[in-house]
Amino acid sequence: MGLWRMIEAVGLTKRYGAKTAVYNLSFQVRPGAVTGFLGPNGSGKSTTMRMMLGLDRPTAGHVTIGGHAFRSLPNAPRQVGALLDAKAVHGGRSARNHLLCLAQLAGIPAARVDEVLGVVGLQDVAKKRSNGFSLGMGQRLGIAAALLGDPQVLLFDEPVNGLDPEGILWVRNLMKQLASEGRTVFVSSHLMSEMALTADHLIVIGRGQLLSDMSIKDFISANSADFARVRIPADRPEQREKLTASLTEAGGGVMPEPDGALRVTGLPLPRISDLAHASDVRLWELSPHQASLEEAYMRMTQGAVDYRSTADAKAGLQPPPPGYGPHPGYGDPAQQPRLPAEVPQQGWYAPPPPGQNPYAAAPVAPAPAAPAPVPPAAPAPAAPAAVPADPTARQTSEDPR
Repeated sequence: MGLWRMIEAVGLTKRYGAKTAVYNLSFQVRPGAVTGFLGPNGSGKSTTMRMMLGLDRPTAGHVTIGGHAFRSLPNAPRQVGALLDAKAVHGGRSARNHLLCLAQLAGIPAARVDEVLGVVGLQDVAKKRSNGFSLGMGQRLGIAAALLGDPQVLLFDEPVNGLDPEGILWVRNLMKQLASEGRTVFVSSHLMSEMALTADHLIVIGRGQLLSDMSIKDFISANSADFARVRIPADRPEQREKLTASLTEAGGGVMPEPDGALRVTGLPLPRISDLAHASDVRLWELSPHQASLEEAYMRMTQGAVDYRSTADAKAGLQPPPPGYGPHPGYGDPAQQPRLPAEVPQQGWYAPPPPGQNPYAAAPVAPAPAAPAPVPPAAPAPAAPAAVPADPTARQTSEDPR
């Protein structure tokens, strides 16, 4: 069934010097389904996709599309479309001219350019230069380039990056439509919620090695534990204890939740209901909980993450000493003290300790008593002559003439 459209990697390995980006990777991407390609940052996803398209040469192993290496495919753009980097566009060209250049290289009619511009919603900006495009518009242009040759195999690396909610929904429906037409659709993404709604099958890698290759439903079931939430009236602790004992005796696992509910594992909902009825316990909630794709993915890849964040220890930042900080009324202009005229009003000053005037002069030790009072009308000393200003230091934009 459509094996000529299938992507197959066998023992794929890629090394850059001493670093192994991909190691012994083997999988198949079949037509008629959206296959999600997941993995932490640095796991080798982009490297793998580059090897699929002949942009990187494998150190060992091989990858084929329809049984042939990408470089040996006749007129590859008519058979394989890809979006790896939406910024790989000449910024001085308009959207239409960019696609027209690609079409001429692949022998694609110019009428197809206008068709794909309409498909991605860029027909109104077709004559605008791409360097003025937003990130989302650039993604749409990249998708248009991938669809240009009406290929049967499509590869997308983060296709919804920068798109608004309407654009994300459009991409989701586009992927499903392409797969329903029997095409091979291979999508790499970090958005678990979107992959859960789009993908039918998942290939997960970590540190360059295959971690999982199964349907999305099987992946969630294999990497998560379903449970039931049970809630009992908070004013009936004796019923809570009675039900916990009954569930435990029946082989279930019971754990308290932070909000007061009980998490029950190992028993189906009908059995939990029957045990509660037999124990004469009234339930306020009995609901199933199925793990999300994100929960299953985090559990699967928790040991394959290279870049982990740590708590901000605020190294070198010490708390202010006691007594410092905003004083009462700080920030209210009506309660701020009027500053002396000689103190500059511009700039930023740290808030003073409570009850202190930050602009008061420092106390001066009392001077020894003078032998005689100073005459009140003593003439002030003459001010020194002003130094002529340097004409080269003028603050205006006019040059001295």
